[in-house]
Amino acid sequence: MIDKKKIIESVRLFLEGIGDDPNREGLLETPERVAEMCEEIYAGIGLDSYTEIKVLKSEKYDEIVLLKDIPFYSMCEHHLLPFSGVAHVAYIPQGNRVTGISKLARVVEIEAKRLQVQERLTTDIAESIMKALKPKGVLAIIEAEHLCMTMRGIKKPGT
Repeated sequence: MIDKKKIIESVRLFLEGIGDDPNREGLLETPERVAEMCEEIYAGIGLDSYTEIKVLKSEKYDEIVLLKDIPFYSMCEHHLLPFSGVAHVAYIPQGNRVTGISKLARVVEIEAKRLQVQERLTTDIAESIMKALKPKGVLAIIEAEHLCMTMRGIKKPGT
């Protein structure tokens, strides 16, 4: 659960810490705006995405199920900067255990809305689908641009 009061206090301190005035006109409502934003962009914290996957019993189906180009955004846990891109998710059903294709996008959305690194996001998506569907196999691929690599350090846009 997001503690908006702590976020508001912290943002005010942050603004002071970087040498700006949290009481100037342009920043007066910024702490509250950031707290509201945090409720949205970190909505996946504490959620188990596998519970979103409803197992549908179907005829025996053993061909690959693939959903490509699922847009997402997430936040780097090292620098608190965004990374965004697309996810590609596939699985090979085991027996008659399938799910609606939109559930794959929902798993990506939930898993992305928390602090993390790309490697963990990829693993968490795959593990969630494995846990819920128990398929023969899962593939999760993430293509993303990391603003921590664009704006600072190595300064390589598009990576």
